[in-house]
Amino acid sequence: MRTIVSVVCALFVLGPIVPTVPAQEMKDPQQARTFKGKITRNVTSEYLLYLPKDYNARSKTRWPLILFLHGSGERGANLSKVALHGPPKLVKQAKDFPFIIVSPQCPANQRWENDVLLALLDEIEAKYNVDKSRVYLTGLSMGGYGTWSLGLTHPERFAAIAPICGGGDLIVLMLADPKKAAALKTLGVWAFHGGKDPSVPLMESERMIEGLRKTGCKDVELTVYPEAQHDSWTETYNNPKLYDWFLAHQRK
Repeated sequence: MRTIVSVVCALFVLGPIVPTVPAQEMKDPQQARTFKGKITRNVTSEYLLYLPKDYNARSKTRWPLILFLHGSGERGANLSKVALHGPPKLVKQAKDFPFIIVSPQCPANQRWENDVLLALLDEIEAKYNVDKSRVYLTGLSMGGYGTWSLGLTHPERFAAIAPICGGGDLIVLMLADPKKAAALKTLGVWAFHGGKDPSVPLMESERMIEGLRKTGCKDVELTVYPEAQHDSWTETYNNPKLYDWFLAHQRK
């Protein structure tokens, strides 16, 4: 009986015996392949355009530009909805700005896409007298997410960004190539959030700010409105200091 127990225990400890296959006889069942293809895409975007009162197409004067991204509630085909909030709302109320302001509309059931926004920005910069060293990006809610995405993926295109009640993907910071990492360190970032936001938690902005600081970004700020819920954009866009802060930044 003792002999039987010993054999069983030995098998349990050592496990089943598997024949050893020489390395030269083992073959990888996977095969290396290469895919080559071509993707062609036509993009379109409806947008509101504001030109400063002193803008003159024939003049050599170059103007700073604000690209504004609305929230999910303004998506669709009714372009007037874009002016419900933010800079286009203020323009509609007859406020003068020393900026060219571009406010695109995201189609229904879609989100902001970086490729479309960059194509639009290219078009505007080519067609109008834009100071490319003073291009600013801002947006609210879904547009706040869009601002984080576009601004951190292509920091070299902007002097400063102001995302409001949004969030982003920190992997963009972690995997940035050397040129973009350098551009990120000189990008002005001023984020805003409501302390009691039930739709997008405050931690979404907090972790983005923390991530930027860890990567060496110094010109980073987060303003929290302690009692505000999701609407942290009305107070932000009504504050003249935001626009002065934009103008204080220039991409070199």
